[in-house]
Amino acid sequence: MMRSVIRNSGFALLFAITLISTGSRAQDKGPIQIASGVTYEFLDRWDIGRLNQILQTDTPKFSGIPVTYTPARNAVRLYRVTYSSVVPERGNKPTVATGLLAVPDTKDTTFPMVSYQHGTVYGKQQVPSFAEQSPETQLMIAQFAGQGYLLIGADYFGLGLSDEPEGYMVKASHQQASYDLLTASRAVLGHLRLDSTKLFLAGWSQGGFVTMAFLQKLESAGVTVQAAATASAPVDVFVALNGFLNFPRKNDAAWVPTLFILSSFAFEHYYGVPGLARSLLNDAYYDVSRKAYERQPFEAADVPTDLRKLIRTEYFDPQFFAASAYGRLVAQTEAYRWLIKSPVRNYYGEADEAISIGLGQLAMTYQRAIGNGNPQVEAVSTGETSHRGTFARAVPQWKNWFDAL
Repeated sequence: MMRSVIRNSGFALLFAITLISTGSRAQDKGPIQIASGVTYEFLDRWDIGRLNQILQTDTPKFSGIPVTYTPARNAVRLYRVTYSSVVPERGNKPTVATGLLAVPDTKDTTFPMVSYQHGTVYGKQQVPSFAEQSPETQLMIAQFAGQGYLLIGADYFGLGLSDEPEGYMVKASHQQASYDLLTASRAVLGHLRLDSTKLFLAGWSQGGFVTMAFLQKLESAGVTVQAAATASAPVDVFVALNGFLNFPRKNDAAWVPTLFILSSFAFEHYYGVPGLARSLLNDAYYDVSRKAYERQPFEAADVPTDLRKLIRTEYFDPQFFAASAYGRLVAQTEAYRWLIKSPVRNYYGEADEAISIGLGQLAMTYQRAIGNGNPQVEAVSTGETSHRGTFARAVPQWKNWFDAL
């Protein structure tokens, strides 16, 4: 009898172990639904060798400058999270979005979290949840997830697997996509029996704007953020675009026209202003610009690098631009004019072809102009760095700062 009990107990234990093992591997078998509107699927495991190649070879090639990064100390498991959200500008229209969750492959169960907001992309899937196509996301995975941080990153509406038109620089939609990914990712972590502790925010270029906008939403919701860091952040789009139109610099990027194209079509759709893009763009370039925004095939050489060819003449009059429907929407697209409570560092490059030094320092300047000065925002120079170089040099400084907190 006793031998039978022992045999049965042993079988039960073996069966239980098998169930646990099967459950831990189930995440590799396709999408798993864990809550209403939230699913996740395992994508890949990047080992330490792959992560260090990103840090030592791939990123310097992408950025054009040598930067020393802290080597990865653990492998990383990558997941795509699909989640329900709403489009605020369209009356909270229901939508579905995607994003990345990168988890350190260690025995730990609790980690600090970084929410990374990506920069402007030209391919629909050059976004966090398609990390193989996103060099900036690869760097964040290698430097943060490879060092024991959870990393999340929203693909934004219209990108990744989203069916929406791209919501380029549409503030409330960027905030919503990021906020709902944070909520969905925490649900996934709970299903994986993991937990997050401190929350950090980071973003480059367009993602720097989104990071500041996301911080504003989190603070208004009472969510604690340990720190937020940006690189080359256009915190005031009206300042940025006015500079390109009326005070151009010798080093302004050849791709600056893209900013007008993507934002005009996105604003037209999300804010419901028919004909907005056509009112801004010269007729000769409207069709190719629309194709670029919609990610249809087009010849890049057909998009002029000279703004005076692309943009209608009247928009180079500052008063006309400010009073136009497009200009008024642009003027609302800022992410620094509130009383910031969280520690913020805005990194800027002194040779950045997209973000001027003044714009890189703007959030700090504004906050310190409030009475005796709000010291929470600090602008930090990365030296004579380009747009990509600023990002590459800022990332390890973000990491050192977050570690210290």
